Amino acid sequence: MDFDEVADELYEVSPEEFVALRKERQDAAKADGDKALAKEIGALPKPSAGAWACNLLVREQRTELEDLVELGNLLREAQANLAGDQLRALDVQRRQLVTALTRQARKLASDRGHPVSTAVATQVEETLRAAMADPDAGRALLTGRLTSPMTYSGLGTTVSRPDLRLVHPAPRAERPAATAAKPEKAASDRTAPKKPAGETAADRRAREQEERRRAAEEKRQREVAAAHAVLEEATAAADDAAATLEEHRAQAEELATRRIELQARVDELADQLAEAERAAADAAYALKREERRRAAAQREADEAAEARDRAAAHLAALGED
Repeated sequence: MDFDEVADELYEVSPEEFVALRKERQDAAKADGDKALAKEIGALPKPSAGAWACNLLVREQRTELEDLVELGNLLREAQANLAGDQLRALDVQRRQLVTALTRQARKLASDRGHPVSTAVATQVEETLRAAMADPDAGRALLTGRLTSPMTYSGLGTTVSRPDLRLVHPAPRAERPAATAAKPEKAASDRTAPKKPAGETAADRRAREQEERRRAAEEKRQREVAAAHAVLEEATAAADDAAATLEEHRAQAEELATRRIELQARVDELADQLAEAERAAADAAYALKREERRRAAAQREADEAAEARDRAAAHLAALGED
C-alpha cells in the first residue's frame, strides 16, 4: 500500500465517505504490519466541502487550473511592465476564468450527488484567487489534497494546515552603488625631497617645474583611469538594461499570446456551460409539459373508469329487475 495513492483516493471521495474509507485503509495497513503507514493514514484530516470541490476540480480540469496558476505568475511578472489598459484586460480575463472554473466545480460536485451551497462556491472562488495570487498557494491547489479552502489577504495565504502561513519572500536588497576607487595619493602629498646641497635658484625652479609636471601627469592618469571605470560600469549597466528590456518584451509577447489562448478557453467553457444550461432548461420545460399531459391522461383514465363502473352497475340493475 502506497501513502500517496491512499491520500489521492481519500481526497477524491466525498467528505461523508472520507472517515469510513480512511479507517478501512488504516486497518489494511495495520493488517499488512505497516504501523508507520497506518499512523500516517490515520492522521490525514477530513477535507471541508469547499476543499473537496477544489480537489475534484484539480482531477477533472487540471489543464485549466495549471493555466490559471500560470496566468497568475505572468500577471505578477508583468505588473510593472504593462500599461493600465492591458492589466485591466488581463484582470477581466482572470475574473472570467475564475468564474467559469467555480461553475465547473459546482457542477462536478453536483454530478457526484453533493451539490454545494453558495457559501461553499464562494470558498472555491477564494481558493482559486489565492492560487493565482501566491505561487505556494498555486502549488498547494495543484496537489489535489486540500483539506480546507484558501484565502489571500495580500500579506499571505492561509492553506489547509492552520499552522502553515505562506508569505511572499522578502524583496531582495538593492545592490549598493559601486564605491569609487580611492585616488592614489597625490604626489604633492608625498614627502617632498630634501633640497640638495648646493642647489641654485635655477635648479630649484627646474625641480619644482618637473614636480608640477609629474603631479599633473599623475592627476591626468587618475582621471583617465576613473573615466575608464565609469565607462565600463555604464556599459555594463546599459547591457543589463537592454537585456532586461528584451526579456520584458518577450514576456509581454508571451503574455499577450497566453491571454488570447486563455480567452479562447474561457469562451469555450462559457459556451459549454451555456449549452448545458440550455439543455437543462429544455429538459425542465419538457418535464413540466409531460407532467401536464400525464395529469390530463390520469383525469381521462379516472373518468373512463367511473363511466365503466356506472355502466356495470346499471347493467347489473337491469339484470336484477
